[in-house]
Amino acid sequence: MYSQYKLQDETGLLRETASQTAGPFVHIGLALEIAGFESRADEIWQDLAKEGAEGEHIELVGRVYDGNGDLVRDALIEIWQADSQGNYIANFDNKQPFSGFGRSACAVDGDFHFNTIKPGQVDFDGKPMAPHINIAVFARGINIHLQTRAYFDDEQAANDDCPILNGIPSDVRRQTLIAVKEAGEGKPRYRFDIYLQGEGETVFFDF
Repeated sequence: MYSQYKLQDETGLLRETASQTAGPFVHIGLALEIAGFESRADEIWQDLAKEGAEGEHIELVGRVYDGNGDLVRDALIEIWQADSQGNYIANFDNKQPFSGFGRSACAVDGDFHFNTIKPGQVDFDGKPMAPHINIAVFARGINIHLQTRAYFDDEQAANDDCPILNGIPSDVRRQTLIAVKEAGEGKPRYRFDIYLQGEGETVFFDF
């Protein structure tokens, strides 16, 4: 005999759906075009800042590594950030000079790439946070997407006063949130590599 699974628990509420990690082909579901399939949607938009966007134009690049130190090529990265004045945009529109939200995949050359602007400072309980970019990581083996932040190594004074960075007791752990400025083509480039596990594991937030 087989007993039918009950959709409701003893309280009469619907049971929680069972969870599982994302499989090895997660990038196919999230970014069809990058995976080599036809797509009818704008799944990837790496250019948050177009010509005419106010602020300092920068490039944010990086790679994702697993616990063995191997490159994760099927990761998908989303970022969202304030504009140059420290204001978040309520309604996403990638046709505007600055959209505030972007999505990139690591499948092409191993890097994620974003063309954006350096964000302004945003208040947190009346105290300004250092300029930062919020990042979400989607990849195989991850049950719920991971959230982290990229701060900037040339914003040391703001970093030293940031209430979020100072909330991390270990200086070594804080350094995993710092994007490093490197030579770019025509505009500053910041590299922010993400380590999912192991030595140098990136700090992830539970917001």
